[in-house]
This record gives sequence, structure tokens and C-alpha cells, in this order.
Amino acid sequence: MGSMKRTVLQELISWRSSADRKPLILNGARQVGKTWLLQELARTGYAKEAYVMCRHNASAERIFKQDYDAKRMIRALSALTGIDITPGDTLIILDEVQEIPEAIEALKYFCENVPEYHIAAAGSLLGISIHQGISFPVGKVNIVNLYPMSFEEFLLAKGEDQMQILLRESDYSVINTLHEKYIELLKQYYYTGGMPEAVAKFVQTGELQKVRHIQLNILKGYESDFSKHVPKEQLSRIRMVWKSIPSQLFKENKKFVYGALRKGARATDFEISLQWLADAGLVYKIPRCSKPALPLAIYEDLKAFKLYLFDVGLLGAMADVSPAQVLIGESIFSEYKGGMSEQYVMQQLISHGKPHIYYYKTDDSRLEIDFLIQKENRLLPIEVKASGNVRSNSLSRMLRENSDLRAVRYSILPYKEQGQMTNVPLYAAGFA
Repeated sequence: MGSMKRTVLQELISWRSSADRKPLILNGARQVGKTWLLQELARTGYAKEAYVMCRHNASAERIFKQDYDAKRMIRALSALTGIDITPGDTLIILDEVQEIPEAIEALKYFCENVPEYHIAAAGSLLGISIHQGISFPVGKVNIVNLYPMSFEEFLLAKGEDQMQILLRESDYSVINTLHEKYIELLKQYYYTGGMPEAVAKFVQTGELQKVRHIQLNILKGYESDFSKHVPKEQLSRIRMVWKSIPSQLFKENKKFVYGALRKGARATDFEISLQWLADAGLVYKIPRCSKPALPLAIYEDLKAFKLYLFDVGLLGAMADVSPAQVLIGESIFSEYKGGMSEQYVMQQLISHGKPHIYYYKTDDSRLEIDFLIQKENRLLPIEVKASGNVRSNSLSRMLRENSDLRAVRYSILPYKEQGQMTNVPLYAAGFA
């Protein structure tokens, strides 16, 4: 994974030199590259690295479970790692920190009592809420979220730096002339997705079956995590929700339907399972809002939502989408009722820091907008039109009724301004 350029690294470098630095939690699903990133930070910015894997580590458990004396803990970590931990030039890395909940609580005491030490923890904060008696160190940590690699990071991994710079600078006069090449790269990304191991394999060998094998192994790993971390009575429910995601996204109406899980299923039966998957960073819940007006949060409809997986490549692997379906022709953009494209756009928005995303649908279902986000004090309706046919009655009606509204439509057509609507090619999602 040596050549991976992760855009978050910049954020971590500024954390290192920040005057009000607190212990860092790098939060994200397993396998998205947290360990690699922290070790890269240590390699490039510190003289020493004191690395502790919290999983299956009885010595580490004893260190954190004894008491919260920060100086004692630092001495013990020095002894455990064999590294002379000194302030400022050593990065202490606590990996898979969710495995020792007391280690998370200890961060508070590191912050208050030994702020001169640099401490970074990596973990998926799943189940932190389930550990009784452990309080999360609110306000005493800096939290950075890590997501699968975005399309931008995929371009960098492939050595397509110039293509990435053009997108960054939104230089559409040049981008439009390279439209075919961008579409080609985007299809590759739909297949590989953003799990670093899958991307690395694809970049090094181009072997599609090996990439798929990696994806299926990652999915297997998550499923075995379920059985390790989840209360028994939730396990079958979590599996049901997890397995149903592709079929729910690949239908015309993408709203999540409990009845599709089993006959007579009710929301209350599945709330905890859904929350668990969301806390683990494995799914994103995009709620409906009942009115396209600011602030969106007050119009949130708590009962209706769309559920996305956190990675488009894993979605394809779960649904057993074949390489040929993705890479030949352009049907992948529109097939599955455009489900892969919606998943892709949602993922790019999230990884470019747009956390509050909604969708809009009228009660009579006559009007539907794929995504709505609030940008500064403006409402931005977003539509994902996967095929070349981009006419949408819902959006044009909304724009007709609100003359000061601007909207974005993502499709496989090149960039084009059309009055209130900006047509943005799918490969520029996250930049525009």
C-alpha cells in the first residue's frame, strides 16, 4: 500500500502541530486504512512510534484497567512497546481501541494530565454505547473520520495525478475533452470501490477476480465481527438488514422497507440493528425530509430513510455484479435502477465532508429528489441520473416553482450549465 495517497493525511499533519492538540481518534470501519495512515503519520512526522494493538492483548488490557493514572500508563506503554516514549517526538498508536473500552476512557486523562504526549487511537466506534460504565471522552479528543478511498484518491493511486488536478480545479474546458477517459476510470472505481486493499491489488495487477476475492474476504470479516460484537438477540436481525441492502437499493423506490426483511417486520424490531451497523460505519442512513426548506433538520421524517452501504465496490461484490457488467459499455450507470450510481454519489459527498444528507419525497410520491444538502445557507437539490436520458419532472418542477434555487444533476453527460441547473459528470461528484 506504499503508494496510497490519502487526502486525510494533511489533516493529521496539522493535528500534529496544532497548539490545542488533544488525543486523536481516527474513526472508521475496519479495513479502510486507519492503521496504515497512522503509521504513515509516525513515519513522516515523528522520530519514534510506540504501536499497541489492543485486540487480544492482555498486557494492554491490564495497563488500562488498573486505574487512570496517566503517567503510570505512559511508563507502562513504554515498557510494553520497548520504545522510550518522549513528548513531541513519539507517536503512541492505540490500534483497534474499541477492543479495550477503558483505553478510550483513558484518553480523557491523557488530555487533562499529560497533554504534551502525542496519542492517536484507531478504531471503529461501534458498540462504544453498549459498554456499560464507560464514558466517552466528549470534548477531550479530536475525532477524524476515515472513509473508503474516494474517486479522487483512486485516481491518485492509479498515478492519474493530472486527471485529479483538473477535477480539483474544476477546469471543465479541459475535462470535457477527456470525458471518455474519465468515464473509463469511473467504471473501474465502480468495480474496485475504495477499500485500500482492493484498490492496491487492482493498481498493481489489474486482476479483477483477485480484487473481487479481496472484497468478499472483507465482507466475510465484517460478518464475523457481527458475531463477535453483537448481543445474541440482535445477530440474526443485523444479518437480515445487512444482506437486504443491495436488493433494497436496486429497486425503483429506494426507501428502506422493513417488510422486505421478513413478513410483518416492524421498525421497532430492527432499530438497534440498524443503529449498530451505522455506528460501525458500515451503512449510511439517509433520512427523508418532508419539505425542501431550511433548516432541513426540522423537516426530517424519522420513519422513512434510504440505506446505503459504505462502499460501492463492496455493494457490487455483495450483489455479485460481474466485471463485464461494470466495465463493458455504460449500462452499469443505469442498471439496477441507478442504485450503484446513487451509492457512488452518496459516498463521494460523505468523503468530501457533507455529513447531513437528506432525500425529498412528497406524501403522494409524485415528486422525488435523490439528495438534498444544505450548503451554507442555501438548499442544494441533487439528482443522480445514471443514463443519458436526463429529463426529470420532479426537479424541473421544483426549479420552476423556486426561481432562486440552483440544482446539480450528476449524469454520464459532460459538464454543462443550464440556467438554474448545473449538469455535472458523475466523475466530478464531490468536487462540484
